[in-house]
Parts: sequence; structure tokens; C-alpha cells
Amino acid sequence: MRSLAVDPSQWRHGYELGQEVGLKAGSLYPILMRLADRGLLVSQWETVPPPGRPPRHLYRLSGAGVRFAAGIAPRPAVQPRRQPRGAW
Repeated sequence: MRSLAVDPSQWRHGYELGQEVGLKAGSLYPILMRLADRGLLVSQWETVPPPGRPPRHLYRLSGAGVRFAAGIAPRPAVQPRRQPRGAW
């Protein structure tokens, strides 16, 4: 959701999203389908695929998805591990 929320009007390919968020197709596509089923994503087939490539699905946030993504708390920054007191 955060990746799609960066520019909600931009259509994104699943492969590109998977690379960005570090998910493989077997995990990513079921998530995208569930989000679309719940009305948080809009999906469509690519109308003009690159030569020699079949059409791919494109995804972007719906209005409800934009509102939902706005309510997601930002991911906390990773805190460095602290050494226990007295540890050298």
C-alpha cells in the first residue's frame, strides 16, 4: 500500500511492485487480488504492451485505497540494538 501511495495516480506492474517491496509473485499477486476484491485497488490490462510481450495487469490505488493508505501508520525506523548495561 505504501509503495502504491507514493503516486496513487500512477499505474504499476506487479513485477515492479514485487521488486520494490521484496515479495515473490506467489505472495504478491494474491495480495493484489485481495486488495482489488476489497475495492482498495483498481486493476486493468495493459492496452499497448511492449513489442514481443503479452499484456500485463496494471494496478493503482482506488479512492478508498488512497484513504486507507493515508490511515496506515508510518513504518517505525529500525533502532540499533543496545548493549546491556555493563557489557563491553
